[in-house]
Amino acid sequence: MATPDAGGKPAAKSSLKVAEFDKRSGRAVISGPDAGTPPKGKEATTKPAAPVAVGDVIASAPAPGAPHGVLAKVTKVVGKTGKGTEVKTAPASLGALLGGSTAKGQVPVDPSAVKVEPLAPKVKVSWAKTGKMHFGPKGAQLPLGSLRIDVSAALPTVKGSAGSVDASASGFVQLAPEVDFSYDGKGITSGTPGTASLSLSGDWSSRWELKGQAAASTADGKPLRIPFAKLHADPVIQVGPVPVVVNLDLTCYLQVDADGKASVDVEQKVKGGFRIGGSYNRAKGWTPIAKAHMNGTPVTATATAAGKVKAALGADASVGLYGSVGVTGTVAPYLRAEVKGTATGDSNGTGALAGKWAAFGGVDLSGALWAHLDVFGTPVFERRIPLGPWNREWKLASGEGAVRTPTKRS
Repeated sequence: MATPDAGGKPAAKSSLKVAEFDKRSGRAVISGPDAGTPPKGKEATTKPAAPVAVGDVIASAPAPGAPHGVLAKVTKVVGKTGKGTEVKTAPASLGALLGGSTAKGQVPVDPSAVKVEPLAPKVKVSWAKTGKMHFGPKGAQLPLGSLRIDVSAALPTVKGSAGSVDASASGFVQLAPEVDFSYDGKGITSGTPGTASLSLSGDWSSRWELKGQAAASTADGKPLRIPFAKLHADPVIQVGPVPVVVNLDLTCYLQVDADGKASVDVEQKVKGGFRIGGSYNRAKGWTPIAKAHMNGTPVTATATAAGKVKAALGADASVGLYGSVGVTGTVAPYLRAEVKGTATGDSNGTGALAGKWAAFGGVDLSGALWAHLDVFGTPVFERRIPLGPWNREWKLASGEGAVRTPTKRS
């Protein structure tokens, strides 16, 4: 808690707690040793002194009354209640608490603290952290500090007179997320820091396979997207006495765009890292961050019949502070195949080809910065700032021209 007005006290740890908080109305109830204690002696006949005053700025880590943390300024002290002192609040900025402080660092997200909500029937979750080792559904040993989600889904197919070819997608995403927060209040003017940043980064590993003759698209022609797990965490970065609460949401999804003509059996491994977010400089304002260094290797690549198909196993991310979304982004490693003419080929150089085919891997990054980043005390921008799009692609396998005898995959 701090009183940032002229001559006020700097931020200091308080014994008070946020017992209730309604972000929409700004109503809060503050509890603690002094919140419900009436005065004694001669002062007993006067109005009890409130534990907080108008102008105080409160920062709270996640609590029962504030699951995403609180950063608010007291605008009115309403009075005592059975749970503490009721107050009215308005949004505050980090500058009011951190002032001229400097903070910087990457904080790993504890995988055991991540809340996972499965959104599809065939989803399995496993995790590992320092000192404890868990194993994936197939017995694979996991790196420490990571979260793994396995999924398997049947896909829509084209039905004809000769029946249809089943289509499916399956695989896993293994992620070790970190939140990056920095603030430099040196030379702060009008509550605005010199520099600041907020981003999500992490190591990414995935392996997935697309099989069959899928016809996956929506009625309006857009790719079919299947969310299969939702993740949430509220890591706290301690800056002196101030708990800076970072809110992280991830929705893992499978997306397929296929015309129902190409029949494929394509599988790849992807490993690397990424970072999405924004950085602030007083002279330039907010600048988006979108970086990835990922590489893919083919496990299987087989294509038959003319057509196109693309599948992504990605995650939609949302990063903010104290319940306000500041950055949204999508990390989407994908694989795609194109077959022209009539072709049957595979990555070991065998097959019957009357045309050409190719399989590719890649990664897309996109997203935006939102005005809610004013929680840093920076000027509000009038519209969202696009993050990306960023793309990198690599060839997994290809073939054309020659006629060969197909061989079965071992």
